[in-house]
Amino acid sequence: MAAGLVETVWLHRARHIVMEGAVLKQASDVNKRSPIADVQVSVQGSAVPIVAKTNFSGFFKLELPLGVRAGESVVLQFRHPDYRPLNATEVIGPQLYLISMMPLPTPNPNVAPAGPPVKISNLRVRYTTQIQTDVNVGSEVTTFEVKNEANIPCGGRKPCSPDGLWKASIGTASLDAGESNVFENARVSCIAGPCPFTKIIKDNYSQTSRQISVSVLDWSGTTTFLMQAEVFRREISNSVRELYPVEFGDSINFSLPPPAEGPSFEAEVNSVETVFPLGPSPMLPWANCNVQVAKSQSKSYRCELKAGFAVAH
Repeated sequence: MAAGLVETVWLHRARHIVMEGAVLKQASDVNKRSPIADVQVSVQGSAVPIVAKTNFSGFFKLELPLGVRAGESVVLQFRHPDYRPLNATEVIGPQLYLISMMPLPTPNPNVAPAGPPVKISNLRVRYTTQIQTDVNVGSEVTTFEVKNEANIPCGGRKPCSPDGLWKASIGTASLDAGESNVFENARVSCIAGPCPFTKIIKDNYSQTSRQISVSVLDWSGTTTFLMQAEVFRREISNSVRELYPVEFGDSINFSLPPPAEGPSFEAEVNSVETVFPLGPSPMLPWANCNVQVAKSQSKSYRCELKAGFAVAH
């Protein structure tokens, strides 16, 4: 039976029994028990093929056929080209299955160089991301009047003063920043007339936008308002970013934000500076990499060093 069985849950799906577990690299150091992705997991001797593959986190799920009962034993087969084949006899029951696989004892002669380990040093990840910058290109200003006569009863004919007593008028103004431009820091102020008897009733200028507008209620004499704002042009440019991955046991781990593009490893291999592009399915001469894309589109990378290579500290 595979080592590492722990407290688990019992799952039923329409009377099907589901076996869930994780496959980890076998190591005495817990820091080196990294998950193994792309392990083929199958049930030996099943009349109907029951096969699953571990994901980035080493997780697998097997749905057993109808008729299989708790307490019975099954032989689970675990296969991965970089690890020793493993057959594990497991009792079906309420548990999670933690499986450890041993890396192959001898390196692939076509991959690992002979002699001392090749040293990987000054390891970092470089990528580009688009950034938005707002450049001030000027300002806009306009004045507008709200014409009204004071002390005329409203008589229920809108618009009226907030208390419903006096006849009121509404004045509006708008500005357009132009193509590819936006307004920021817009403000509206009363500069003439009985300003205490006015009220802004529609604010479409406080948020950054290409077009802004305002509506003012006036229930006294004619007033004059000033609207002004700074104009900014939005520009998109590429910014080069760099990060240092974390070495955890024999694995190298890092994550990239959703807008990251063109990631690559930069490292000194035996003191020679080299760039290793990281495509959708990363392939490196000195490591096996897996990538997981989250719902947010951020990407997590885990790269296992191949035999014959070591990170220099």
